[in-house]
Amino acid sequence: MKFNDDIKLFLKSIPNSYGQVFFSDQRMFALILIVVTFFDLYAGLLGFISVLVTNLSGFLLGFDRKTISKGVFGFNSLLVGLGLGIYFEPGPHLILVIIIAAILTLLISVSLQGVIGKYALPYLSIPFLLSIWIMTLATKDFAALGISERGIYTFNDLYTIGGGPLVRVYEWWNELQLPRSLRIYFISLGAILFQYNLLSGIILSIGLLLFSRISFSLSLIGFYTAYLFYDIIGANISELSYSYIGFNYILTSIAVGGFFIIPSKRSYFWVVILIPIVAMITISLSKVFAVFNLPIYSLPFNMVVLLFLYALKFRLKPSLALSEVVIQHNSPEKNLYAFHNDMVRFRQHEELPISLPFLGIWTVSQAHDGEHTHKNEFRHAWDFVITDSDEKQYMGSGDLLTDYYCFEKMVLAPADGTVELVVDRIPDNIVGEVNVKENWGNTVIIKHDDQLYTSLSHLKEGSIKVKEGDSIKEGDEIGRCGNSGRSPYPHLHFQVQETPYIGSVTKEYPISYHIHHRKDGFRLKSFELPELGDLVSNIERNDLLFSAFHFIPGRRYHFDMVINGEKKSSYWEVNTDPYNNSYIRCQPSGAMAYFVNDGNLMYFTHFTGDKKGLLYYFFLAAFQVQQGFYQDLKISDKYPLNLIYSQPLLGLQDLLAPFWIFLRSEYSCRYDWIDSDMSPSEIRLVSSARNFVAGREMKTFDFTLLVNEGGIHKFTVESDNLQLKATCTD
Repeated sequence: MKFNDDIKLFLKSIPNSYGQVFFSDQRMFALILIVVTFFDLYAGLLGFISVLVTNLSGFLLGFDRKTISKGVFGFNSLLVGLGLGIYFEPGPHLILVIIIAAILTLLISVSLQGVIGKYALPYLSIPFLLSIWIMTLATKDFAALGISERGIYTFNDLYTIGGGPLVRVYEWWNELQLPRSLRIYFISLGAILFQYNLLSGIILSIGLLLFSRISFSLSLIGFYTAYLFYDIIGANISELSYSYIGFNYILTSIAVGGFFIIPSKRSYFWVVILIPIVAMITISLSKVFAVFNLPIYSLPFNMVVLLFLYALKFRLKPSLALSEVVIQHNSPEKNLYAFHNDMVRFRQHEELPISLPFLGIWTVSQAHDGEHTHKNEFRHAWDFVITDSDEKQYMGSGDLLTDYYCFEKMVLAPADGTVELVVDRIPDNIVGEVNVKENWGNTVIIKHDDQLYTSLSHLKEGSIKVKEGDSIKEGDEIGRCGNSGRSPYPHLHFQVQETPYIGSVTKEYPISYHIHHRKDGFRLKSFELPELGDLVSNIERNDLLFSAFHFIPGRRYHFDMVINGEKKSSYWEVNTDPYNNSYIRCQPSGAMAYFVNDGNLMYFTHFTGDKKGLLYYFFLAAFQVQQGFYQDLKISDKYPLNLIYSQPLLGLQDLLAPFWIFLRSEYSCRYDWIDSDMSPSEIRLVSSARNFVAGREMKTFDFTLLVNEGGIHKFTVESDNLQLKATCTD
């Protein structure tokens, strides 16, 4: 089994090694690149051999197979093989040199991954540069190698590959009457793969346009910015024309504008700024390298991109307008749409979740920037009390501590951690009096992470259940609400801070998931700050909902369904990948819906595969589900555009996406019905997916989900041309 997996990974590594030249993992684009490399038959063959040797050596040496399969080692060797294959006449001696160069390139790549990678920087094509320079200098003394003359006899080579028709096609394309700048652009694009002809560049540009509209537009912007700069400063444009080093500007533009940086107005602006720097480095280093009779190849591109990415890491406050790609999707479009989606859905999910430190519904009596004590360095804190339907905090006269609803109520740990400090010796005040000498009263401080502590104050004397050094879990009781310290009436003071001391400066930090109880209904709050007067509670988990959306790895589902009158079946299985990402897989189609369940929410994060199957509609219908039932609670979210829209509309959006998002796709879910509040056996959720083009609603899907004690029971989908009813039978 492992051997078969290795074979699959090795076969996958071959096309990916080609795609990585343009930062892509698109299989069809990789096939286009492979075809273009074989316009010079021998160079293409030697490049292919170089990829095989590198990836096979990586497997034999025991390097990470998944990394090899992505092509991140092979693409540098491909370029070395192409470069040497173009320069020298083919033969057994050259093959030997190619094998040596491929292994050397692999070793350089792995080493640079360790050296540069620890700074979270890519090594780009530096292994190619080092390897081909070493080989070029070394082979000057190799009498057995002859300089290639194939460029002189191109038609003969093409005739060998494809006969007269291929020669005529090649000749027709290369004789196209194009503006000089456009001709140089196309040949510079082809030169990335050492193909110095118009046809190669045209094919590559079409490939770029088909598989990444942003990369295509950036390639033009980068090249023409350089072309204009050469013209303005009066530099010799013939250097750009004869050696076709214009690919430095193309690659720099794609890398900075859309691959390593999220595509945006700001990233495009920096492309325009950086391209003249690339030009200066290109012009100056060409003179230096000419002394050694070496081409500079892609050195300017590598220098500027690495300098820029490294410099960005020293920003005091990273900007969302110029944001580095954290999770690489190997597509500027996917990077952009994922970024926009993550900013809406997960912008604070990297924060350690802090929940409300109590059971039931409490009222915020003083919030951040409070009117009494929450000011200046103590401004980021809350006071919580319990109120009745008349918004009173007490029953009767309120003269006694026991009159207050919150007095002696349990106070809970807001997150997992270690008890850092405990004070439990301060008497509770009589109502109306305060202890200004021992301001914070009885207090527990919990350490949750480095520079992340929570402090809970004014606790009841003698009620604290924990001691310093105890490890505690979220929801553990730590004490009871009291009236100690500077507290005229019973309440709970809660704050987040960066140091483990009483009276520490407060830290602005959101409460993770909680319910806002309003007169007009319920609202789910996600990583937000409760405000003055808010009635809030943690999510009270409904066992029926929790069980239905608790997808356990290995669990299988079978659905019988009727789609527009036609009976079909669908089979799902829950699983996890090697990176511990959970997903539901449709067995017939191979479609996969990735999800996260943190105990409060189940939400989908990504989808791959058939977008006409039941799993895709379930992905849309249950895009985000919180696991407590609150009548008529509404949840809203946004879908990633690339998972909803298709070509050609998405292609147009791709071109405009860094500047204007005119597509929108919104999710909403309403908690519609429960058969019993005390002992429910059925719950119905109603959700919808609404798509908008330039603000105008274009297409709508309406969903109904019925869950029972067995889990997901029934599922319906309705749209203009779709009627689907599915029942889970297993």
